[in-house]
Amino acid sequence: MNLKSARHLVNGTWQSADNSRDVVDPGNALTIGEVAWGTADDAVKAADAAADAFESWSQTTVRMRADLLRNAADLLAERRDELAYTLALEAGKRLPEAQGEVDFSVEYFRWFAEEIRRSTGKVSPPEMQGRRHLSLRKPIGVALSLTPWNFPVSIQARKLAAMLAAGCTVVGRVSEKAPLAATGLFEVLHDAGFPAGVVNVVHGPSRDLTAALVRHPAVRAVSFTGSTGVGRQIMAMASDRLVRPLLELGGNAPFIVFEDADLDAAVDGAVLGRLRNTGQSCVAANRFLVHESIAEEFAKKLGARFDAMSIGHGVPDDGSAVPDLGPMIDAERVSAVQALVDDAVDQGARRITQRTEVPGGGAFMAPALLMDVPEDAALVTEEVFGPAAGIVTFASDEDAIRKANATEMGLAAYVWTTDSKRAWNVPERLEAGIVGVNDPLPSVAFAPMGGVKQSGLGREGSDLGIAEFEEVQYVAWRP
Repeated sequence: MNLKSARHLVNGTWQSADNSRDVVDPGNALTIGEVAWGTADDAVKAADAAADAFESWSQTTVRMRADLLRNAADLLAERRDELAYTLALEAGKRLPEAQGEVDFSVEYFRWFAEEIRRSTGKVSPPEMQGRRHLSLRKPIGVALSLTPWNFPVSIQARKLAAMLAAGCTVVGRVSEKAPLAATGLFEVLHDAGFPAGVVNVVHGPSRDLTAALVRHPAVRAVSFTGSTGVGRQIMAMASDRLVRPLLELGGNAPFIVFEDADLDAAVDGAVLGRLRNTGQSCVAANRFLVHESIAEEFAKKLGARFDAMSIGHGVPDDGSAVPDLGPMIDAERVSAVQALVDDAVDQGARRITQRTEVPGGGAFMAPALLMDVPEDAALVTEEVFGPAAGIVTFASDEDAIRKANATEMGLAAYVWTTDSKRAWNVPERLEAGIVGVNDPLPSVAFAPMGGVKQSGLGREGSDLGIAEFEEVQYVAWRP
């Protein structure tokens, strides 16, 4: 595999561009590779190739598509260590987390290889003799897969596996901040035997490429994961041609700890739910809502855990242990998160964590936990996307639910309780597409992934993930 250079894949051929940009390791600011920097013309060529390949690919049997998806899963598993190492370097991930991301990607290809074999249409009972009513499921057409840098392999895998299972051809665009391992995933699909033009990827300025792709006459669906602001722009572009949008956007997940919760388990869950991938996750626990009777104890325990975390490069080159926390994606993200913390402190929030020192030479930040955070502080109302969080107290179940839902976002939420009645009732009242009850990592390949309100449209994963890329055709038949 060539994991040093992210090139275009168009119509089964790897292509370079006249220009390129460096790919930088955020843990030490060293250049580790390059990404081709193409133009809108490259995007159009890729969409043309996908359009030309669609007719034959859409007519393939589900057995053929399932076999190719299984081939991809097996090959991805074989190349796991190489991909994970590159992913850890370019995205600043701890190596175990990068390995876990590739493993999760394998599961998506396995799941959709199995699920497409169960995809069926429908025969409705006739209302008169000699008539039949059929509902057929057909691939929608060329689909776009637009993905971010925080989980560049697994998010791409979740989209591609569903699109290909449905019978769509694909054009992908990945973030230039972490393009190498994601392009390696496209190389896996190429080597697994998908026909030329079925899977394509292009690199370059995201706005130019996205606009060219969404406006291409053959494109019928666009799947985007990223910020709500950019998602609105893509939806506006898609509306011009009625391109179907599938949007998984920003989050502001509440992490609700009731007074009956197992406090130690809740603290463990809070560490993982907030700081996995250095807090750079759309489903991360974004704000802690804690019952007033246990808030001080929870803050003390969680603050001590935050302060005790080791910080360093996700792939130590001196043989030392992998740290608890790696770098953020770049210095700009560090500054943005630090600004949220400083703003909350200026508004009267109390700092629980005391540590501020971090290693030099990289985009590092010490995890920050604050208490007595005003409910209108940006640390509570905005998606933090980094290793910082505020604690807000509540007095009753109604108060907790009100505060949890007091946001335009609705991607994920977390509930910690030992009361089975609460465990059933509270999630149903939360305005979130995903709820983890005593579980900080609820995502699995066979469950639907997506949000409500301003956190997106549609669902990825599960059988719903295939349906997003299918049209339903009704046939009335008089034999």
